[in-house]
Amino acid sequence: MKKIQMVDLKGQYNKIKEDVDQSVLDVLDSTAYINGPKVHDFQKNLEAYLGVKHVIPCANGTDALQIAMMGLGLKPGDEVITADFTFAATVEVIALLQLTPVLVDVDPITFNIDIDAIKKAITPKTKAIVPVHLFGLCANMEAIMEIANKHHLFVIEDNAQAIGSTYTYSDGRTAKAGTIGHVASTSFFPSKNLGCYGDGGAIFTNDDDLAHTIRGIVNHGMYQRYHHDVVGVNSRLDSIQATILDIKLKRLDDYNKARQNAARAYSAAFRGIENIIVPTGKTSCQGICDVCDCHVFHQYTLRVLNTDRDALVKHLNDKGIPCGVYYPIPLHLQKAYQDSRYNEADFTVTNQLVKEVISLPMHTELDNEQIEFITSTVINFVNA
Repeated sequence: MKKIQMVDLKGQYNKIKEDVDQSVLDVLDSTAYINGPKVHDFQKNLEAYLGVKHVIPCANGTDALQIAMMGLGLKPGDEVITADFTFAATVEVIALLQLTPVLVDVDPITFNIDIDAIKKAITPKTKAIVPVHLFGLCANMEAIMEIANKHHLFVIEDNAQAIGSTYTYSDGRTAKAGTIGHVASTSFFPSKNLGCYGDGGAIFTNDDDLAHTIRGIVNHGMYQRYHHDVVGVNSRLDSIQATILDIKLKRLDDYNKARQNAARAYSAAFRGIENIIVPTGKTSCQGICDVCDCHVFHQYTLRVLNTDRDALVKHLNDKGIPCGVYYPIPLHLQKAYQDSRYNEADFTVTNQLVKEVISLPMHTELDNEQIEFITSTVINFVNA
């Protein structure tokens, strides 16, 4: 059996090596390293793939989220509601802009932001909601947009983990994650479903005026060289990363299907194991969807019950199986984001999840032998 990787970037690269190597050499030969033709090609191709009017590439996913908020004109003190159970970058940019983060609990099945918790958190100071499409599953955007429209709030989708995921409305309409709210951000960190070989990110929107504002922000506030019309930052996707992303974009659906197939194999192996709760698609789904792409499995995350999760992590590592705990500490308990406004009773799901979750290796190169070894090792520990 080949060595198990949490993310097998080398194996994925080997399959596209010839195309990648040539495309990088082409960029080097062109010397158009910043905002060159390769960046524009990738931008247009991603717009077509997502069915969104505007994609604005930038330097990384955290910048993308910050720039999206800057583009909306949010002011210091404005409240922004987001999920307590997510990576810190989501709340980090809210704090950096001197906005007020309002953390709320998540759904125990989907791990995404809880709709009732959003409703309870809205105050006259609330200006935006940031749903995080966690682990590859699109949040309940239909309900979130209804709340936002009722209260005149912006919706900023954090789509760093779910590019390619498809959201299905109650009437059967579909839309790609990141194209439903007023604006969205994504990350092209190497381990993402669509990842480059360095850092990268992008902002998506269907709003022409907002797109224009954001294009200025990413480039020092300039629309004309040395004319600074808005306060901006320096956040641009370089041409080498763009050309790699363009090659991988053509394969994104296949990459996501490989992840879904690996997830199905995992879940089949864990079926009937009393103390293991496997991930599903939407709350209404039984198991992993066979008819839609609501979950693209950036992570395959279990809940283990009546089990010493940390001891399981050590056991897997001892067996040569990498794994992750995403996330071990709720954001509301992180030193940087503690606030006297928070009540522990409002975070019952998140406080439980951080004790139970464990993410298994998930990538496009997993094979059946590896999955069988991983699952049997987990089951033997849990059943011991």
